Amino acid sequence: MASEMTINHREKAYELLKADADKILQLIKVQMDNLTMPQCPLYEEVLDTQMFGLSREIEFAVRLGLVDDGDGKELIDSLERELSALHEASTKK
Repeated sequence: MASEMTINHREKAYELLKADADKILQLIKVQMDNLTMPQCPLYEEVLDTQMFGLSREIEFAVRLGLVDDGDGKELIDSLERELSALHEASTKK
């Protein structure tokens, strides 16, 4: 029973972190589509702030033992790749 609860907490923690990563991606998409260009300081500030916040969330979850360090790094790396592709696509418009 305790093992199942641990697994459920770990799954829930990862799902929440993934949802936050998805929110960051959506926020940046909206900014790029409607508000600012990637060269804009506002864009960079929002991106830096959001990525820093997510990295701190992941670090906290890792310290609690809810998320594996490798999974946390992969989540950040995946988001960075998606954002990079989005940035590249926007500069080719």
